[in-house]
Amino acid sequence: MTTMLPNLVGASNIYGAGMLELGMSFSMEQLVIDNDIIGMSRYAKRGIDVRKSTLAYDVIREVGIGNDFLGNADTMRNMDLPSKPRTFDRNMYETWVKAGSMDPVDIAHDIVKDILENHRPEPISNYARKEIDKIVAEADRRKKT
Repeated sequence: MTTMLPNLVGASNIYGAGMLELGMSFSMEQLVIDNDIIGMSRYAKRGIDVRKSTLAYDVIREVGIGNDFLGNADTMRNMDLPSKPRTFDRNMYETWVKAGSMDPVDIAHDIVKDILENHRPEPISNYARKEIDKIVAEADRRKKT
């Protein structure tokens, strides 16, 4: 799913979440993954937080240009600042392996199972129900005439 360009030009609706095969198939796991991607894209659109603590100037001086920043505690602490995807594991390889080596589809599948088993949506308000009933009644009236 490509969301960045439509998002940057101000699209209010990102089409295709969860779709496979040009929309011929649908996957709830793909929907969960696409939700993460859309969230990361929307976060990127808000811009980059630039201040002393996010620039990591002291860390750059300490580690040195051209050296390894990935293993630095500051890098790991700030790894999820850009977004908080549920399906993408940003841990180091060894940590990922110890945690079960789950890929995004495995993680998304667990999320889907949890939602299907445990999610209890809030019922719509009486006001909303009455408004929907009015819309349906008006549509029925138009259909009969």
